[in-house]
Amino acid sequence: MKRSYFLRTVVAILLGISVFLNMAAWLSPEFSDFYTDNIFHRITEPYARLTSRAGFSVGEIMLIVFFVLVLIFVICIVIGAFLKLKKALFKKEMARGGCFIRFMAVFLSAVLLLMTLNCFILYHCSPIRVSNVHRDDYTVKELAFLRDYIVSKCNELAEEMPRDEKGNVIYEGDMGQVARASMEKLSAQYKRLGGFYTTPKDLTFSGFMSQQYMQGYYFPFSMEANINSMMYIMNKPFTMCHELSHTHGYIYEDEANFLGFLGCINSDDEIFNYSGYLGVLAYVNNDFYNSVSEEEYKSHVAISRKVKYDSQFLTDEAWDEVEKKAVLETETVKKAADTFIDTNLKVNGVSSGKASYSHVVGLLLDYYSENPYN
Repeated sequence: MKRSYFLRTVVAILLGISVFLNMAAWLSPEFSDFYTDNIFHRITEPYARLTSRAGFSVGEIMLIVFFVLVLIFVICIVIGAFLKLKKALFKKEMARGGCFIRFMAVFLSAVLLLMTLNCFILYHCSPIRVSNVHRDDYTVKELAFLRDYIVSKCNELAEEMPRDEKGNVIYEGDMGQVARASMEKLSAQYKRLGGFYTTPKDLTFSGFMSQQYMQGYYFPFSMEANINSMMYIMNKPFTMCHELSHTHGYIYEDEANFLGFLGCINSDDEIFNYSGYLGVLAYVNNDFYNSVSEEEYKSHVAISRKVKYDSQFLTDEAWDEVEKKAVLETETVKKAADTFIDTNLKVNGVSSGKASYSHVVGLLLDYYSENPYN
């Protein structure tokens, strides 16, 4: 009885703290900013250092264990309800099930608090400022100039890339180390980007991730930046920088895209430079395409054949491998993933949901309004 009372008290305290913090975050961007700027890194850095020592994605393992425990939890509840309905006298079995249910109540309450501290509060921070004056009235002409600049940079850099006999870009350096160094460079301008950086890691289940058309994941419960190891190489530098920005408190997707872009183009590594421009090309090009006529679009700088090739998500060979090992159909997995991501963003106050990824175009226009094109 004492143990049961103690566990209920622990659950109540954990839930109470989570509710209080979430309410404070929703009601006050100033609270969220203060927490993210001054407390977040103090909480997360110690175990980010710890999980970085592992040569595999700790978060991926934790996620699998979590789903297994939840499944067992649901089974215990169903069995417990069945036994009570039958009025069976299986006291030992019911006691064991009751202990597991109490354990899960504590576990799930702790997970909620962890997600609140490492994710939910961050959604209510003030938007990033990339220039002294934010504008919402950029003209199509200004968008066209940005689009042509990005396309020209991609076309130029595509010609400088080392490639194999199939035309694929090749890279021989330590991409993870370069990504960490590239993001740390930005800390002079964006304070949150200072401090320790975790090592970006490949996911074991990258095939399943590919079916979701996802390039990377930030795991709040392990403070890891994870990437899809099967995607085409030119996606990797930008994705690493994007996910690393999440680990430093920039949870909005448009902001992570923007900071990933800055990290790449300011890197000393040309492949990172190219990946940065490629990472935002589709967003800028699509916005411009949807803003003008077909004739007007065709009159602007054309995207080169090499750039189109380097913009692919997976190569044909990689897709064949994914489909051979797939348990579920890719269309089903992608639809479920899109729904989950969209719902998660909206629950956390991002009203545009999954479309928030493309808001990076506005940030780029703000940035180049004060930083001359070169």
